[in-house]
Amino acid sequence: MNRLASSKLTYDPVAVVDIGSNSIRLLIYEAPARSLTPIFNEKVLCGLGRRLATTRRLELAPMERAFAALRRFRRIIEQTGARSVHVIATAAARDAENGAEFIAKAQKMIGADIRVLNGEEEAELAAAGIAAGFLDANGVAGDLGGGSLELVDIADGKVRNAQSVQLGALALIDKSAGSLVKAREFIDRDLQTIPWLNAGTGRPFYPIGGAWRTIARIHMHMTGYPLSVVHAYAMTPDDVTQVSNAFTTRHTSAVEKLIAATGERAETLPFAALVMKRVVDRLQSSEVQLSAFGVREGLIYRMLSERERERDPLIAACEDMAQLRSRSLEHARELCRWTDSLFRKPGPKETDEERRLRHAACLLSDIAWRAHPDYRGEQSMSFVAQSSFVGIDHPGRAFLALTVYHRHEKGLKGDMTPQLKRLAGSRWIKRAQIIGAAVRTAHILSAGMAGVIPHTSIGYDENKLVLQLPSKLAPLDGERLQRRLRGLAHLLNCQPEIRISAKFDAARAIMRAISRRTPEPAPE
Repeated sequence: MNRLASSKLTYDPVAVVDIGSNSIRLLIYEAPARSLTPIFNEKVLCGLGRRLATTRRLELAPMERAFAALRRFRRIIEQTGARSVHVIATAAARDAENGAEFIAKAQKMIGADIRVLNGEEEAELAAAGIAAGFLDANGVAGDLGGGSLELVDIADGKVRNAQSVQLGALALIDKSAGSLVKAREFIDRDLQTIPWLNAGTGRPFYPIGGAWRTIARIHMHMTGYPLSVVHAYAMTPDDVTQVSNAFTTRHTSAVEKLIAATGERAETLPFAALVMKRVVDRLQSSEVQLSAFGVREGLIYRMLSERERERDPLIAACEDMAQLRSRSLEHARELCRWTDSLFRKPGPKETDEERRLRHAACLLSDIAWRAHPDYRGEQSMSFVAQSSFVGIDHPGRAFLALTVYHRHEKGLKGDMTPQLKRLAGSRWIKRAQIIGAAVRTAHILSAGMAGVIPHTSIGYDENKLVLQLPSKLAPLDGERLQRRLRGLAHLLNCQPEIRISAKFDAARAIMRAISRRTPEPAPE
């Protein structure tokens, strides 16, 4: 796979309206792409499925609220210029006796056809959302709505098994008459009907859905977590038990306040937390990784070409960011290749994942160049730490943030850096310092402009870190370059040396001549 495949930003808005059992959400993305950028995001909690389990019908007041939301969403879609509009409906619309009547009127309100998903389709789109948000996902995903829970076994990017059960939070409240004890009986009974759940033992569980994301945010508050990004937030089974018990007992005023702050979701959260705990216990999951991607993102992912789906979502996002915010995307790509030689023998060892994250860090290294020099480090660090990247875990996110910080600053300062250091771990911290120092050295040569550092090379000669310059770039040698190289060499336990050579000129000329005669490789 070509991790540095070309990137071109386009503005071709695509709108997705998701009519769920509890909420109706509008998401408008800048364009259908591997790296999704929302330009508008709004939800309305209508509670369409509030009494559906017992009455089998959608009630008038929630429907009227839904129609009002759809009228508003139609106008917003028109204002953004989105020509591609996809409207889906899930459990409430498909299960209600008057669901067809509701859909017919809803289509007039939104001005588009509505696709009512069956349980299998909903599960498959949820799995596609996991594939869009995680690299090489291998586990069981659970998409919790108001009316149903879709469980999907994912391996090698494919759905192995899928099942829809009526364990949505609103459905549980309705069936149990608000009793968590009775709700637990319904949950355990329905989970026992799914024979393939034993395949989840020892594998991750990927929770999807607004209620579960809210629970994750509450757990972040409870533990003083340094980041606010929910996607790929990792919890242990014990963490799930802790937060579920907190909802059940509400034993502290702090938890009570957090629940109250969620507004209209407060009623459903204890039931959603209970479902998460019972599912994780039944699966015997190794860990829980929250997903911000689900059916909506899976729908967009399915629209992409196979080539686009195969792109690394993190690298795609970083390239887009570099194109928008850095002086030169091509220079950022050059940094990826230029720093490769630092991680060859006898330099630090590097896994494929570490190489991938180094390339991501190089792509992001110049995004703060317009900021005041005194604040570039902290601003870029905070921006990267809290950005909506996918395809990366939280320690990796902390590493990226620290690396772009060290591109501007040698010493650590600010309130956030100690927390990110703890999250990243010592191995990542040292790598962040090395890569940051390498990028600082390269920028002294290139001034952030493309086409300079490819004429240079950096690498090892026994115990020396050698920067080779062609004679035409000899004037770039000076105190600042030497100081930057000395700092990088110190981190690598080497002695620095700058070599300027006509032979290097000739060797580079030969390589360029060969490359011009060699056909470009076919895209991967």
